[in-house]
Amino acid sequence: MAFAIGPQLLDGCVLAVLSHGDAYGYILTQQVKSQLDISESTLYPVLRRLQRDGLLKVYDRPYQGRNRRYYAITPVGRTQLDRRREEWRRFQDGVEELLKEDEKDGQTYLFG
Repeated sequence: MAFAIGPQLLDGCVLAVLSHGDAYGYILTQQVKSQLDISESTLYPVLRRLQRDGLLKVYDRPYQGRNRRYYAITPVGRTQLDRRREEWRRFQDGVEELLKEDEKDGQTYLFG
């Protein structure tokens, strides 16, 4: 079963990958795809939106006679990543609390 990935979570994942260093589009998409079941075509609009919002900066570098487009996280992007990480921790804690098993009989209770 696959879980839906909302835009805030996807933004956070892209920012997290770029927090480790600049990357060009193909490598960035491969790194995200190695952990999440998404298409490459999903990521490029995300990258454009993050750039438009000032969370990423973009620059080109020549490579084998062509330019490669690199993405880098900005200071504003790092601040946003910290927020996304905190939001994720709260969300994860809430889901784990709801799905935890009763310690007495191993049954999972969602209500009461």
